[in-house]
Amino acid sequence: MTEPSAAKFETVEDIVTGLGDEGYIASRQIATAIFVAENLTKPILVEGSAGVGKTELALASAAWLGLPLIRMQCYEGLDESKALYEWKYGKQLLYTQILKDKMGDVLGDTPTLDKAMEKLQGFGDMFFSEDFLEPRPLLKALRQEHGAVLLIDEIDKSDEEFEAFLLEILSAFQVTIPEIGTITSTIPPLVFLTSNNMREMGDALKRRCLHLYIPLPDAKLEEQIVAARVPDIDAKLRRKLVAFVQMLREQDLKKLPSISETLDWARVLLLLHADDLTPNLVQDTLNVLLKFEQDIHAVRPQITEITRKARQTGDRSFVR
Repeated sequence: MTEPSAAKFETVEDIVTGLGDEGYIASRQIATAIFVAENLTKPILVEGSAGVGKTELALASAAWLGLPLIRMQCYEGLDESKALYEWKYGKQLLYTQILKDKMGDVLGDTPTLDKAMEKLQGFGDMFFSEDFLEPRPLLKALRQEHGAVLLIDEIDKSDEEFEAFLLEILSAFQVTIPEIGTITSTIPPLVFLTSNNMREMGDALKRRCLHLYIPLPDAKLEEQIVAARVPDIDAKLRRKLVAFVQMLREQDLKKLPSISETLDWARVLLLLHADDLTPNLVQDTLNVLLKFEQDIHAVRPQITEITRKARQTGDRSFVR
C-alpha cells in the first residue's frame, strides 16, 4: 500500500496510472468520475451488471491511495444499528451490575431521594457515552483521521428506508447520535455505492451522487484487463479467449459472461497449461463462463463454430 498523498488527484491521467499500478484498468470515464468525486466531495453511484468491476474499483482505489477500505454489504432489512452504531449492551449490563453492588458507596449519606436520583442520573448518562459506543462501517469511515474509502456494496439490495437514512451521511458527511450529538467527518471518505440495478434508486439518493455506469468491456479493453490481472497467460491465447467471450455476449443468454468470468476462465486455461483454444477445451470449461445450465445447453451446438472464429480473430491480430 502506498502512502496517502494530496497530489494523487492532480489530473485524470494520474488516476488512470495509479489504478493501473494496482491492476485495475480504468477508462477515462471512470478516472474522471473519481477525479470529480474527490474534488467536489461527492459519492459515486456505480452501476452495471454483476462482475464488471464495480467493487474492484473501490478496492483498487483504497490500495492505490493507501487508505483503509471500509466495506458495508447491503441486504434487505439492514438497519441503523448494523450500519452506523450500536451500544455495547454486554458492557452496559456488566457496569450496571457493578453499580448495583456498589450502590451503597455511590449514594453514601445522600440526605434526600432527589439528591440520590441526581447522583444516579450521572451514571445513566455514562452508559450512553463514547466508552459504550460500538461503531459500525458508516461511523468508522467518518471518523478515520486520514480519510478512508467507503464501499457501500449492492445498495439496491437494501430497503428504501435505509436508502433515506443514508442521505445525511452522503450530503453532509455527518451523523447525529441522540445521546452524543452530531459527528462530522474531518476528512470525508471517498464513497462508492454499487448497484446491480435490482431496483431503481430514489431521486434523492441520485441527486447526492455522481453517476458512473460501467459497461461490459470491448475486446481491446478486455485484453488489457486480462493482461494486467493474469499476466502469465500467452498473448495469443489471451486474444483468442477474449474473442470467444466477446462472441458469447452476442448470444441470447440469461446471463452474459462478465469480466470476472473472463478472468476466471483465463486462470483456468493457465492452470490446465493450455496453449490454444480448442472445442474440447471450451466444452470442458464452459461452466466457468456460463452460470446457468440453459445457457450452456444453448451454446454447446455452436462451440465448434465460435471457437473457429475466435481462433481466426486471434491469429489475425498477430499478422502485421
